[in-house]
Amino acid sequence: MNKNKPVIGLLGIAMKAGKVVSGEEGTLKSIKGGKVYLTLIAGDSSENTKKKFADKCNYRGVPYRTIMTKGQLGDAIGKETRAVVGILDPNLAKRMIELIDPSH
Repeated sequence: MNKNKPVIGLLGIAMKAGKVVSGEEGTLKSIKGGKVYLTLIAGDSSENTKKKFADKCNYRGVPYRTIMTKGQLGDAIGKETRAVVGILDPNLAKRMIELIDPSH
């Protein structure tokens, strides 16, 4: 079984509910605006992108996880490939962290 399947399902629900921001610019703007509760970074993103978002999230106190590929992240929200996705709902973000990192 794909270990990301529950996260993919939640991402789809979050997208339908309008609780997802995607793409580098939009996600960065929402992180700076204090609207993002979890940032998902695709594992196959460039090192520069990973570092930029890790640094921004650490500075702003936003949890982040590196998960899936750009294609899988995009598919999960019904879009083209996405390097980063921001979750705009605290409850969905908390549940995703539990699913991604059960020991957290």
